Amino acid sequence: MRIVFLFVLFLGICLAGFAVYITMQRFGQYEQALARQQRVTVQQLETIQVAVATRDLVYGDVLSQDDVRLVSWPADAQPANIFSATDELFSGDRRVVLRTIDRNEPITKTKITGFGREAGVASRLDEGSRAFAIRVDVASGVSGFLTPSDRVDVFWTGRDRGAAVTRLIIENLSLLAVDQVADEDRNRPIVARTITVRATPEQAAILAQAQTTGRLSLSLRGLGDNSGIGAVEISQDDIVGREEVVAAPEPTKEPVRTILIRRGSGNVEEVRAD
Repeated sequence: MRIVFLFVLFLGICLAGFAVYITMQRFGQYEQALARQQRVTVQQLETIQVAVATRDLVYGDVLSQDDVRLVSWPADAQPANIFSATDELFSGDRRVVLRTIDRNEPITKTKITGFGREAGVASRLDEGSRAFAIRVDVASGVSGFLTPSDRVDVFWTGRDRGAAVTRLIIENLSLLAVDQVADEDRNRPIVARTITVRATPEQAAILAQAQTTGRLSLSLRGLGDNSGIGAVEISQDDIVGREEVVAAPEPTKEPVRTILIRRGSGNVEEVRAD
């Protein structure tokens, strides 16, 4: 009886070992097939080299070799204005960060300065644009909540032909700097004294004339709001609801016709003819 029990136990152990062996073989075959499939997928996927940041970079950081590494990137999802080689990125003078770049984010030409240029306002002016400074205070500067890259409408308050008026003079101006701060990622309010905007030469001339003849106020636009407002002008009469009084026309007088009658005695009599 004991011999039968030992034989059955030995047979069970053999069967269990055989099952484990078959299972491991199956798993090995699956892993090999999966590896072959991955190799085929990688070979079919065309990639390019893209320079990415190795750490979080903020406005004003000077880019160094340690801040950049090359990674493989799908060619069909290539970001615009990238660098595909570190030699291209560091072939000139230093590069300075203009906007926040997160770790492993591609470094693009729009987020860093050109060779030898500082991260200042001039590096953000395109051809035909000018930087113009507007004097503001807490009220006219939207209580200090303006940040670079915001867009504003500019209102002028002054006297026009003897009457006090407020008029919208320029719409949708882009801010370049708040006081001496040009960092777009600043998120704390600053009570500014000057706001630097991007303007055309004609707009800069309008702003210069408006500052000397009245007071300028800024109105902050919402993100993505590019709507046109058109002509806006408010006077004191519009505020108090006073309507313009139009003088009634004077009644026209009909001409009076008279007839002169000369009598024989030499007298002349004037008679009105209706």
